[in-house]
Amino acid sequence: MDDVIIIGGGVVGCMIARELSKYNLAITLVEKNEDVACGTSKANSAVIHAGFDAKPGTLKAKLNVRGNTFFPALCEELDVPFKNNGSLVLAFDDEEINTVGELMERGKTNGVPGLDYWDTDKILEVEPYLKKTVRRALYAPTAGIICPYEFTIALAENSYQNGVKYLFEAPVTGVEKITDENLVVRTSKGDLQGKYVINAAGLFADEISKLAGAEEYQIIPRKGEYLIFDKEYGYLAQMVLFPTPSKISKGILVCPTVDGNVFIGPNSNNIDDKTDVSVQREGIEEIISGGKKIVPDLPLKNIITSFAGLRASSTKGDFIIEASQKVKGFINVGGIESPGFTSSPAIAEMIVEILINEGLKLEKKNNFIPHRPRKYRFREMDNEAREKLIKQNPDFGHVICRCETVTKGEIVDAIRRPLGARSIDGIKRRTRAGMGRCQGGFCSPKVLAILAEELKVKPTVIRKANGGSEVLLGKIKEYL
Repeated sequence: MDDVIIIGGGVVGCMIARELSKYNLAITLVEKNEDVACGTSKANSAVIHAGFDAKPGTLKAKLNVRGNTFFPALCEELDVPFKNNGSLVLAFDDEEINTVGELMERGKTNGVPGLDYWDTDKILEVEPYLKKTVRRALYAPTAGIICPYEFTIALAENSYQNGVKYLFEAPVTGVEKITDENLVVRTSKGDLQGKYVINAAGLFADEISKLAGAEEYQIIPRKGEYLIFDKEYGYLAQMVLFPTPSKISKGILVCPTVDGNVFIGPNSNNIDDKTDVSVQREGIEEIISGGKKIVPDLPLKNIITSFAGLRASSTKGDFIIEASQKVKGFINVGGIESPGFTSSPAIAEMIVEILINEGLKLEKKNNFIPHRPRKYRFREMDNEAREKLIKQNPDFGHVICRCETVTKGEIVDAIRRPLGARSIDGIKRRTRAGMGRCQGGFCSPKVLAILAEELKVKPTVIRKANGGSEVLLGKIKEYL
């Protein structure tokens, strides 16, 4: 019997798990995929938003501004890359200048600190590769960039250290009220009983709520496509560079990553299929066109990969965070689109308040562990530190991924860590092996071999990601 069952292993579910792990509670997080951060939390703009865009008075506005304040300390505790590099919303004509002025006033109403107007000279001094006709920009110093999947993994690892149980590859098939005090969550791997169920199922939160007999709402998947440039061109943008936004999107931006790349995207198109993360020619052309409006000389020959992510857009137009009035103990956390990632710490705070109001008694742990185990990033070390580490463990002297300078020691650590990697994509998200210029062409076979060795399984068992993505069929001689 659990006190709390969380459905969904994205950033919101893992943040709630980590926050609740500070208390003496029995908690299980259920995830349908083979790992955390397999949905929206791995494929987004990785921006920590300042909070000037959301409509005043909404949960998006309140939780964005509140959530933003947590990230420097959280990332320090959890050893996650974070850069507080600020953002600019760029205006190129009179109409856009008026919109930027409206965003300034909205940001002030929302309580965003430090907002300022920049003129052309100031903008081009900091961002010399911008289109020279830029006239005005809204500067937000509290914006930043993060590694979204590593942050989500860090939350999961730390909550696991603090006693949260994780059940993977367990799609939820039903949620039922079995007594006045308890609910049962039915999964493909068996039933779980709990006093409270938190529905943080992202794109599928509406379906889970309907399964439970709770309030009905609709989640519309909104696709955003991206293009990433080789690190050689990381100089193209210093800050998060937004165009003037539309009514449904913050627009196609040019943005650096914490790992040194620059990307352009996303576009914003409502679709029907909640699993469609394909990248289309039309989408690529759209984001190239949008990116060139900000940085005209984009090195298109040096794009190393493309990807698409889906946002869980609610027909209600705001986050849905509330205890069900129809099913006692069931709590919805739905429609968490942008700025959901930034809002996640504040969402977790709100869930704690809701649980208290719903009758859950919370007692703080005396032995809560705020830090996850130390992580080595060989590519960021100087030679002296590298030599010292190699003497301690020779595996750190064996580079597996040449593009990103990822060593065997890091890959082995990623497998052995709390909630360690069990797939090639799991290694990729934890170490960046396969994220460089060759996109895994060199290192993937070596990563597969290390996984098989560490997990003590045959190489044919190793998967790229979820079930059905096994990489090898067998030895070539067996098929001749």
